[in-house]
Amino acid sequence: MNRPDRPDTETLTPETAVERLIALHEDAVDSLRQALDRFFTQSIPPSSKERARFRYPELRLVYGSGQAQPSLARAYAKFESPGIYATTITQPRAFRDYLVEQLRLLVADYPTTISVGRGNQDIPYPYVLDQGDELGRDNVSAAELARHFPAPALSAIGDEIADGLWTPPKGEPMPLALFDATRTDYSLKRIVHYTGTNWRHVQPWILLTNYHRYVDQFVTWGIEQIRANGPYDALVLPGGIMIGRDGLAVEDCDTAITSSPWHRFQMPGYHLLRRDGQGGVTLVNIGVGSSNAKNITDHLAVLRPHCWLMIGHCGGLRQSQRIGDYVLAHAYFRQDRILDGAVPPDIPIPALAEVQVALQEAAAKVTGERGEQLKARLRTGTVVTNDDRNWELRWSQERRRINLSRAIAVDMESGTIAAQGYRLRVPYGTLLCVSDKPLHGEIKLPGAANAFYDRAVGEHMMIGLAAIDLLRSELKQLHSRKLRSFDEPPFR
Repeated sequence: MNRPDRPDTETLTPETAVERLIALHEDAVDSLRQALDRFFTQSIPPSSKERARFRYPELRLVYGSGQAQPSLARAYAKFESPGIYATTITQPRAFRDYLVEQLRLLVADYPTTISVGRGNQDIPYPYVLDQGDELGRDNVSAAELARHFPAPALSAIGDEIADGLWTPPKGEPMPLALFDATRTDYSLKRIVHYTGTNWRHVQPWILLTNYHRYVDQFVTWGIEQIRANGPYDALVLPGGIMIGRDGLAVEDCDTAITSSPWHRFQMPGYHLLRRDGQGGVTLVNIGVGSSNAKNITDHLAVLRPHCWLMIGHCGGLRQSQRIGDYVLAHAYFRQDRILDGAVPPDIPIPALAEVQVALQEAAAKVTGERGEQLKARLRTGTVVTNDDRNWELRWSQERRRINLSRAIAVDMESGTIAAQGYRLRVPYGTLLCVSDKPLHGEIKLPGAANAFYDRAVGEHMMIGLAAIDLLRSELKQLHSRKLRSFDEPPFR
């Protein structure tokens, strides 16, 4: 059997390739941690031979020519042309199921050989320190550590592949995935920082909201599901508090919920885990604004979630709308400006049929309304996403553009989240609840707002959760070809 640091000469099966990736990655991480511990305790730096082991494993696929390109309906796990494809991999144990799935699909439909070896990308030392002290111990400075150990370098981290800006040098492999190991590890650390939870707890079905009252409903519902002994069996709160699955007992959870340090984190995350392997649900309270929306989705995307949905509040722009009505976004008038360089505003962001149908069916199921009755409460149309919360103060300038867009609602996040889903190939959707009508004198005042929140938030949350249940059964159709270009990396 080959040593883990030597490239394979024989082709591997998907399963053995992933096991080899795991062995290589764990060997590199263990070697780096041991060298760091020795440096902290004895001030002995690693040798050049040791440093050569501090590298991510590389996964390499060779798709040979001589066979006609298969005609495949799926949106991913496809080679655009014969050649060599490669990427570095981090945390392969956590990504095992994803990696095996992608490799199985590729080798089933293409004449493909798989090899694994140690790559050329160093693992930055902060990415192997899990105790939260990225600068080490005993007052060792970051500058001193960087003299002897690989350190994060912005020049090695970017979204050029996802943004279609990177062309491999002549003779180099084509990209196998949207994100390589350094980009992925960077975001995994950011997820922990912003959400206050371990990235391993993030589930493949993600709800994003802009108001903390949705969190209260999600936590209450999650505890009910655990008590009912259904498919959901654990809830993870900010600070790493786990209820169920050998963590705290449900009977003892009230104090843990109220004492959860969610307020310490900019965008606290809550994760409801399932025991049946179908993937649970994560809720992230992203707060207000397009900057937060881009920030967290930049990082969540490396986990390759099945879908993210925005469920939050909006201002209704039509006289016929009522407080508590719903808006299902079919299009986005993007005035968030934060993604203008990556996805210019003149690039259309398409609605995804599977998501739109699921959200509408979920609304009908939860409200018990259908046909004209549902249509009276749920409007479909364009949502304006503005980066200025006080856009109303510029109404004389905004009026004509809003009129031309035929928009029915305004918020500060939905267009950004949809554009990020389009850009980073993550299915997306938006269902908003009208909390005020700024153009018609129904502004958000404390008394009216509280009455609305008490009535509407619980129902809105249940619609989002019901939509996810519907989408689980349509997973193959969900990953739409609308999100893929003509020269995509093979991995989803």
